[in-house]
Amino acid sequence: MPKSRKLKSAKRQKAAVELTEAEWEIMKVVWERQPCAAGTVQETLAQSRDRAYSTVKTTMDRMVEKGLLEIERIRNLQLFTSCISEVDAKRGEFRKMLKRAFDGALTPMMQFLIEHEGLSKEEASQLRKLVEKQEAKDKKEK
Repeated sequence: MPKSRKLKSAKRQKAAVELTEAEWEIMKVVWERQPCAAGTVQETLAQSRDRAYSTVKTTMDRMVEKGLLEIERIRNLQLFTSCISEVDAKRGEFRKMLKRAFDGALTPMMQFLIEHEGLSKEEASQLRKLVEKQEAKDKKEK
């Protein structure tokens, strides 16, 4: 494996995070509206699920302690921004599922999806294109 690829891989391992269900809901709003106040997040979440302001604010404060969010204070206003990207959060969630269900192996997961979840012709075509694109990229790196 080329040195640059190892560094990339190590960086990915470090960047992966795992979020709780409540943290996911909050992060989706923050990614979309950052910087934003806890009230904005609570109002947005209230459209689909009734969440008290105090619950949302407490969760967001804990997320700051965990390094997921940061606060910018402007007088009495606290604006939250994300410290993690949506890609890193998805990567963490994916790795957690992959490890639990497939012992960390990607090929058995893909086989399971194809055999038990089924692929439409369009999805199969998209998957082939992704594989071909990756193969071309790998050849180029050699």
